[in-house]
Amino acid sequence: MAPKRDFLKIPDLSARETLDLLTLAADMKTGRYQERPMSGKTLAMIFAKSSTRTRVSFEVGALQLGGHALFLSSRDIQLGRGEPIRDTARVLSRMVDAIMIRTFAQDDVEELAKFATVPVINGLTDLRHPCQILADLLTVQETFGSVQDRVVAWIGDGNNMANSWIEAAGLLGFELRLACPEGYEPDHGIYHATKAKTKILITEDPDEAVEGAHVINTDVWASMGQEEEMELRKVAFQGYVVDADLMARAAKDAIVLHCLPAHRGEEITEDVLDGPQSRVFDEAENRLHAQKALLAMLLK
Repeated sequence: MAPKRDFLKIPDLSARETLDLLTLAADMKTGRYQERPMSGKTLAMIFAKSSTRTRVSFEVGALQLGGHALFLSSRDIQLGRGEPIRDTARVLSRMVDAIMIRTFAQDDVEELAKFATVPVINGLTDLRHPCQILADLLTVQETFGSVQDRVVAWIGDGNNMANSWIEAAGLLGFELRLACPEGYEPDHGIYHATKAKTKILITEDPDEAVEGAHVINTDVWASMGQEEEMELRKVAFQGYVVDADLMARAAKDAIVLHCLPAHRGEEITEDVLDGPQSRVFDEAENRLHAQKALLAMLLK
């Protein structure tokens, strides 16, 4: 039996595996792929954070692949009452075929994977959001054919999305520019581990990041768990808005991404979010297809 595979961060897949996954996801989206590799299998989904896209895409994806998904809120299972993660991992591994977890600490996901004997998928942590990046890469591929010869710009908070974009750039070799206010830069460890692998720029100037870029990407100024910082962040992030003026500096065929939910009028204006360059709702749908491909790969 092959050793189990986990997907806790983008580099857990090789560049070749990532490109193959995107091809498989595209085949699933168009209906060319009709197999049901999860027939008779169950995915346990642990949620310590609320979710729309993560829950629906994994639940529907498991069903479409012939399997079943269990929604497990941390408020409703013993994990929320103090059961150690390692014990939860051991118990679930005896009953299900894979585990997806959406939580706060990356360390918790790492511990779950260490003690689980079935594949573990990181559905989101405060440090990384790798499943969203797979969907984003699929969206870029649909538009341009490939991400590897494109320039990606990130505007706003150096959050889990920014960190996973850095890891994707290092893996696939595309140019990445991140514009973040002082004090809100991406994780230094992830950046320093990746910066030698490709061209990555971190700047405080959104104009510099966007100039000639093909993919303009942003997220809310305050993520879940940071709501008490909102007023402070509103001051720090003034000027870090994806609007028509900023888009005018990008490549003429540039697209706009946002992982949602969006705060219209804050990090992105309504006319851009709903405009002709937006691929935001394609991107949201692509969570389903990218994660189906991931499940098929991990459970083959």
